[in-house]
Amino acid sequence: MFRYILRRLLQMVLAFLGTTLIVYALMFAGQGDPIQALAGERPVTEAQRAYLTEKYHLDATGIGGFFYRYFDYVRSLLQGDLGQSLTGRQIGDILQQAWPVTVKLALIALAVAVIFGVTAGVIAGIRRAGIFDNSTLVLTLLVLGIPTIVLAPLAQYFLGVKWQLFPPTAGAEPNFYALLLPGIVLGSLSLATALRLTRTSVAENLRADYVRTARSKGLVKRRIVSVHVLRNSLIPVVTFLGVELGNLMSGAIITEGVFNIPGVGFNLFRGIRTEDGPLVVGIVSVLVVVYLVSNLLVDVLYAVLDPRIRYE
Repeated sequence: MFRYILRRLLQMVLAFLGTTLIVYALMFAGQGDPIQALAGERPVTEAQRAYLTEKYHLDATGIGGFFYRYFDYVRSLLQGDLGQSLTGRQIGDILQQAWPVTVKLALIALAVAVIFGVTAGVIAGIRRAGIFDNSTLVLTLLVLGIPTIVLAPLAQYFLGVKWQLFPPTAGAEPNFYALLLPGIVLGSLSLATALRLTRTSVAENLRADYVRTARSKGLVKRRIVSVHVLRNSLIPVVTFLGVELGNLMSGAIITEGVFNIPGVGFNLFRGIRTEDGPLVVGIVSVLVVVYLVSNLLVDVLYAVLDPRIRYE
């Protein structure tokens, strides 16, 4: 188990270096004026130019200078120094205010996917080809066919504005109720995918040889499903949900933008819209770390659920 975790940690380090290198290169490599590449089309003051030159060591030229700047950027990142945005605010302070909101939103979305998606998937898998199974397949197909950029405004208009069941916008300090509708919208795609994945996994395991053996021994169906089928069926579902948690925390740009939620995705969208290069690079780098850590936790949990993985 220790070697398995160590191998995953080494893979995570390589993935971190590769992804941050790509992000950094896309921002700086091949640009005639790297400072203007950071600022986009917005004007840059002399104070901002001096700060960016010192912060990113832009006076170092050539391919050697690029890698020197990159590794210095990684060193600062590992020390928790994300620098300043072009507005003068510390990026770390921006993320410190935004993370709690995004984490709450992601947990609500994940809870929606687990409570409704996994539960409905288990029922649909047990009652395969029934009315409930066919209905859920049609509904999930509709949900998967509607992108979030369409679903979020529709939910906001009908449930927030027209019928007034939820607040249409979250506000500066959103509470649980204000985040409930955005969480449902954000978790809808995860819910549909988790439902279909659980349903397929349960249906396949019910046809497995070990289930027939358990039935021949006289075990009741409830015990077969709860003790044997669910554990094997939930292994791919747990993997999906663990990876999806990282996606939910990093991919809530549209949802946070539509419902005016001051989270990480909202700040990332604002940085892209205002062409704030340091803010975009800093947030994306942190999101890469969050995604890699969530994948590592999923790999460890996967090995706990299926001991065969440890020795592969």
